[in-house]
Amino acid sequence: MKKQRVQIIGGGLAGSEAAWQLAQRGIEVVLHEMRPHRKTDAHKSDGLAELVCSNSFRSDDAENNAVGLLHAELRHAGSLIMQAADANQVPAGGALAVDRDGFSAHVQAALEAHELIEIRRGEITALPSSEDGPVIVASGPLTSPALGEAILEATGEDALAFFDAIAPIIHRESIDMDKAWYQSRYDKVGPGGTGKDYINCPLDKEQYEAFITALIEGDKTDFKEWEKNTPYFDGCLPIEVMAERGRETLRHGPMKPMGLTNAHKPDEKAYAVVQLRQDNALGTLYNMVGFQTKLKYGAQTEIFKMIPGLENAQFARLGGLHRNTFLNSPQVLDGQLRLKKQPHLRFAGQITGCEGYVESTAIGAMVGIMTAYELSGRSLETPPMTSACGALINHITGGHLADENNGGPKSFQPMNINFGLLPPLEELPKSEDGKRLRGKEKTRAKKRAMALRGLNDFKSWFDALS
Repeated sequence: MKKQRVQIIGGGLAGSEAAWQLAQRGIEVVLHEMRPHRKTDAHKSDGLAELVCSNSFRSDDAENNAVGLLHAELRHAGSLIMQAADANQVPAGGALAVDRDGFSAHVQAALEAHELIEIRRGEITALPSSEDGPVIVASGPLTSPALGEAILEATGEDALAFFDAIAPIIHRESIDMDKAWYQSRYDKVGPGGTGKDYINCPLDKEQYEAFITALIEGDKTDFKEWEKNTPYFDGCLPIEVMAERGRETLRHGPMKPMGLTNAHKPDEKAYAVVQLRQDNALGTLYNMVGFQTKLKYGAQTEIFKMIPGLENAQFARLGGLHRNTFLNSPQVLDGQLRLKKQPHLRFAGQITGCEGYVESTAIGAMVGIMTAYELSGRSLETPPMTSACGALINHITGGHLADENNGGPKSFQPMNINFGLLPPLEELPKSEDGKRLRGKEKTRAKKRAMALRGLNDFKSWFDALS
């Protein structure tokens, strides 16, 4: 094996995971992180793998959910990020949520303790040349302007961007539990949960209507001139943008009342419900689920205190908005996530056009493994497309309809993992008596079959690695 160091730019989820996968295969790594020398608009600490938005890794159901399948694949691959998440989980119904400080500390301690990993603090403003050896760029959606310009120059393409918003966090002791109650939707018991993992705040129709009006009329963050044409990522829309799309939108989204019964008034059906999820291991902080926002701070405190149970809410952090950057990856990256013009450069994480903590981790893991194989003089096929990891890579590197005018992809946008990215089943599941399934039963059976196929195929691929 060539005695080359791999340089990784960015100590977020993808960069940390890539460093771990390389070091576990005996390869020296230099992990560059610009914080604390240069801060970002979203990070609050200097810790590696800091979670800047939600504290949730979403569903942990590996049998029925594509995100859960991705969890299972990463656990099988020895993911450091998943180890840290499992060790620092907090109750969250069927989701895997974590104490964000404990999670970050776990990842950083593991990387600092590894004898093959060197962590260097300081901003990287230029991309290393091929003479410097392999490089993994995992600088994330908050890439610094100088490095962003270097990436643009190297790719020869315009970077794309979208807005991402952050949800507020509230001190638990300030929530009025005479109005709110503990319950997971449909009483679902998830990893480390009890079925009572969320705090629920009910609104009647009049309260909901007043809340929606306040959201629409509230003061919002002004965009700079260069930001005005930046779109939102649909998976993380600010609540006021959802409200503007229709007054009932929130009631069928993050504020839906289904599966919840008011413990104080069990005979009264809430018109809408705001859920809060535990954000740290002590249970002293809760975040407002789905309540990412671009409202100004004053408007947030005023409007969110209209919610029953939050009249006296004390905010540990208010919501915010930041601009995320990602590449036109199908155009500029090859199937191994190398820059076509400069193949010593690989990209990983959200900057490639995947969206979400787990997705970023998965691309970091796969890029780490690919780089390790390349250094050993061997080629490595990407994971099968039937797996969640393989489907993500395919999405990033070419799983798009072609634009007839220029041969490139149509409207490449960030994507969370979902079963729609996986190839359809060759044979549809049938009932035990051999009859064709229909409706919801058919949908559930298809998801289970796709998840089982994906995990088995990923395990076969990974276990064949040497």
